[in-house]
Amino acid sequence: MKALISVDMEGISGIVHSSETNPERYDYQRGRELMTAEANAVIAGVLDAEPTADVLVADAHGTFRNLLPEQLDRRARLVRGKPRGLNMLAGLDEETDAALFVGYHVRAGEGPGVLAHTMNGEILDVRVAVHAPGEDVTTTGRSLGETGLNAAMAGHLGVPVVLLSGDDAACAEMADLVPGTVTVAVKEALGMAAAVTLHPEEARDRLRRAAADAVTRRTEIPPLALTGPLDVEVDLAGPHTIDLATLIPGVSRAAGARTVAFTAPDYGTAYRLILLLAQLATIRPA
Repeated sequence: MKALISVDMEGISGIVHSSETNPERYDYQRGRELMTAEANAVIAGVLDAEPTADVLVADAHGTFRNLLPEQLDRRARLVRGKPRGLNMLAGLDEETDAALFVGYHVRAGEGPGVLAHTMNGEILDVRVAVHAPGEDVTTTGRSLGETGLNAAMAGHLGVPVVLLSGDDAACAEMADLVPGTVTVAVKEALGMAAAVTLHPEEARDRLRRAAADAVTRRTEIPPLALTGPLDVEVDLAGPHTIDLATLIPGVSRAAGARTVAFTAPDYGTAYRLILLLAQLATIRPA
């Protein structure tokens, strides 16, 4: 059995502020330790259920260099650094039996949700709809954040997301996407930078038990499959990103000053184009 554990940081128990998730801020080291400990709890849970499992852990926050390698459970392998294929899901392939999302957060514009955003804060919304010429994706498309975008990419490869942890808003988002996924709310969001949070050790105990249960039930949880072709609209915060995005063949300005649109033949292509748009959004005008 092969499992991929994708670990973000904003949804870790005890974390409520960017000072705990930003390498340039004073409380980041503490955030890294909390993140690594929750990853270890999920690794342990997977191996409780499947002692011979091949477990990969993808560091999926910011620089992708947050988890402390020397503190990570030695039974797992770590995917670290960027750029890399599949971004937050690096290491995932068709041979993977289960994906587990740890420390995830709700999408931009939803909430209350702790540190809610989509990818890098420059993407305001992503809407995906089955291709239907003449229909308005703004009204027919489904809004997806990191949870939905990554779950659909896993689904494109036939892999179910069996577990998600984060605040209550992130768990609700996952439950709406795939009702059978096991969710663990390690904190109750009060706002963008406030929450009622479990003690970290209590959160880890719950995560370990939930991971074992989720892996055991993996054949009962369906992959999130978005079959193509697909129409996609992306709302971007920076006008300069719109200018850069329209240089990509097939990407055009859509209605509204902040929106670009494209049609992809399948979800894998759509996912990679969305990742490229997120990267373009980090470029500032000279």
